[in-house]
Amino acid sequence: MGLRLPLSALPWADPEEQPQPESLFAPRPELGDIHGEVARRNAEQLHISDAERLGRSSHPSSTHPEGEAVQQQPRADSDRESGVIHTSLCVEPRDGRLHIFLPPLTSLEHYLDLISTIEECAKALACPVMVEGYSPPRDPRLENFMITPDPGVIEVNIMPAASWQTLVAQTERLYEEARKSRLGTEKFMLDGRHTGTGGGNHVTLGGLTPEDSPFLRRPDLLASLVTYWQHHPSLSYLFSGLFIGPTSQAPRVDEARHEALYELEIALQQMPEGEVVQPWLVDRLLRHLLTDLTGNTHRAEFCIDKLYSPDSDSGRLGLLELRGFEMPPHARMGLMQMLLIRALVARCWKTPYRAKPVRWGSALQDRWMLPHYLWSDLDHVLGDLRHHGFDFDLEWFAPFLEFRFPLHGRLHTPMLDIELRQAIEPWHVLGEEASAGGTARYVDSSVERLEVKVSGMSGDRYVVTCNGRRVPLSATGRNGEAVAGVRYRAWQPPSALHPQIPIHAPLVFDVIDTWNQRSVAGCTYYVVHPTGRNFDTFPVNAFEAEARRLGRFSDNGHRHGHQVPKLETPSLELPQTLDLRWTPS
Repeated sequence: MGLRLPLSALPWADPEEQPQPESLFAPRPELGDIHGEVARRNAEQLHISDAERLGRSSHPSSTHPEGEAVQQQPRADSDRESGVIHTSLCVEPRDGRLHIFLPPLTSLEHYLDLISTIEECAKALACPVMVEGYSPPRDPRLENFMITPDPGVIEVNIMPAASWQTLVAQTERLYEEARKSRLGTEKFMLDGRHTGTGGGNHVTLGGLTPEDSPFLRRPDLLASLVTYWQHHPSLSYLFSGLFIGPTSQAPRVDEARHEALYELEIALQQMPEGEVVQPWLVDRLLRHLLTDLTGNTHRAEFCIDKLYSPDSDSGRLGLLELRGFEMPPHARMGLMQMLLIRALVARCWKTPYRAKPVRWGSALQDRWMLPHYLWSDLDHVLGDLRHHGFDFDLEWFAPFLEFRFPLHGRLHTPMLDIELRQAIEPWHVLGEEASAGGTARYVDSSVERLEVKVSGMSGDRYVVTCNGRRVPLSATGRNGEAVAGVRYRAWQPPSALHPQIPIHAPLVFDVIDTWNQRSVAGCTYYVVHPTGRNFDTFPVNAFEAEARRLGRFSDNGHRHGHQVPKLETPSLELPQTLDLRWTPS
């Protein structure tokens, strides 16, 4: 029986008698002591049953001619004989236990009444049971959390928090209980890179009831947040996971569909200011714009599936989900994410952020993939928050910079200093291919990117090259400082873009003196172990992971002798990135 019960297909003698889910906008009374009422009712029914049984046993008509007492069959009512039972409780002994499958109910009072009755029966019979089936109807008076197994991770949806103190307590408790269960919120890759679990730290915002939701009362609040995020790529990339880009789980509004940015600008022009009486307005204006490439409203950085969807009551909850956040390794890092979001919501509520969207174009895949620009952009965000009365310090977010963009090594020379950091590289979803399990679409993660930051430069005497090609360094505005990105193939999987391009590792960086035309210093970065061996097991702890990372950088090994770097025309799409896969003309 289970989930296959055709409850919705059963006929109704009078369609008006069919129970409907209660409106989430309707006021709710106090629940009261439902468990106590069930216990009292069961006691009264037990007392009446005992009295009826004693009465029947003493009645002459209840005795068989041979003197044996028999039980009279109860007479069913006429409406029950002609009607159809639409709600069923399935009880099944399975694997040595008694399982009770709950039916779908439309009222929380009915659901709690049924749960209390089951509990009283199990207590009276001393029979433990396993409760399964349909979840209780959504109701603001019910506080619950859900634990769901996902591929590779366990998804935990904690209950809403109405205050900052509650959110802190819930977050710290979640991390502590996970640790006690030997579950982690971080992992290490084979090369020692420290990453998140891959699961999302999605944030859901709303009100206690749909009518209290700030996004339904003030549609300009959502418009302000969407515009603010679009203006500041650091909010999209600094706290995200490894898989970003148009085909990721949370694409930005301007990288999923390029034509959507123009349409979004038109929609924002129609967004009214202040409180409105039409809760459906914000959904109608933005539903078809906050999507991914295929039009999926769930796979978006700003997911409004449960804001005010016309499809069902469960979609009209006044909730906004921010999906561009990855699970951080520490509870305090998670709380810093929440604190930043709360401050941005309060800032946009007090002063709406109305501006035209920025046409970043290919800069999203060029400069905004580098940690230097993301860190500078976050500094601007915090400066804006300080201007509006929220005192944030940039150093509070330093753990995110080191976690998201780990430092690979530094080279100190009398001429200049070079710093190598991990940068972001979008992953491309490939075309369909046949596999053992059917049709599959692989993700090309074989291309990686490094940030090269040079400080102490004076004039154009020294240039930096990578594997013999000049790195397109751009000035950052600070005296003697320049930055660029290097894109390279780190490994060669069986299915990837451009399968004939070989691996570019190791990456040899040279500091070339153009006056004397020779390399005067350099360093080497290895994608794997310098000896070429591949690790067979993952690091057992952070110390082994750090040792593997440090072993892949060497502050020597540059090219010697006569060196004349060739001039290359920068790419029109990626002027600040040296793509070693691309052959200059």
